[in-house]
Amino acid sequence: MTSPSISVQLYTVREQAAEDLGTTLQRIADLGYGLIEPYGFVGFGPALGEALRASGLRAPTTHQGFIGRGEAELDEVFSKAAALGIETVIDPHVPAEKWQTADDVRATAEALNAASSVAARHGVRVGYHNHAHEIEAKIDGETAIEFFAALLDDAVVLEIDTYWVVVGGEDPVALLGRLGDRVVAIHVKDGSGGTDVKEQVAVGSGRLPIAEIVAAAPNALHVVELDDSHGDRFEAIAESLAFLTALAEGDAE
Repeated sequence: MTSPSISVQLYTVREQAAEDLGTTLQRIADLGYGLIEPYGFVGFGPALGEALRASGLRAPTTHQGFIGRGEAELDEVFSKAAALGIETVIDPHVPAEKWQTADDVRATAEALNAASSVAARHGVRVGYHNHAHEIEAKIDGETAIEFFAALLDDAVVLEIDTYWVVVGGEDPVALLGRLGDRVVAIHVKDGSGGTDVKEQVAVGSGRLPIAEIVAAAPNALHVVELDDSHGDRFEAIAESLAFLTALAEGDAE
């Protein structure tokens, strides 16, 4: 039985994906996932579409760097996304030094807004995914990500990585509440809440308040991810799916 609001970031099992994409996606589907979120999707070429079709998985969201690219490159990225049924292309990283001043944050917002206009021609929308530095940096007394969000066009969305919000020193539940419907997807991670990504674990078995986080963004896509782990990451995403499914059914403790 698949869970329609739960996805998994393919980066979690990047080594397997790089070696055999088709087998990796089939294994994810066999775990019970119906959705994946590819990383750097353009780099997979035609193999991604073939693997999606063979496994029956869908990719409503994807990570792909595009901020600052020219219009021709943007057209290529968004046309390829549309062809794969991808609805939202999310830029996963703008370096920390670009989040320290209002002018730099404004420039990134303007670039994202401009890209959104190009994406709209292909029926695609764009978004941004945070790490810790957009949370740690403060602009006019608020987190840089909130200052940034206020500058975005209505069509531009956010994917909030709740683990990196914790690393950045903020309460993810409160931040999600402040950002509201701008957030269309969240990365659901668990672990120590520290910077050592090897300490990340299956969702529900770490220190993060997962039930409260999920409840704070009930309409968002919940994307399971581990940046790394001491344990087997395939086992972790299986356990994560079981926990989140039970939570949705009211059975998780």
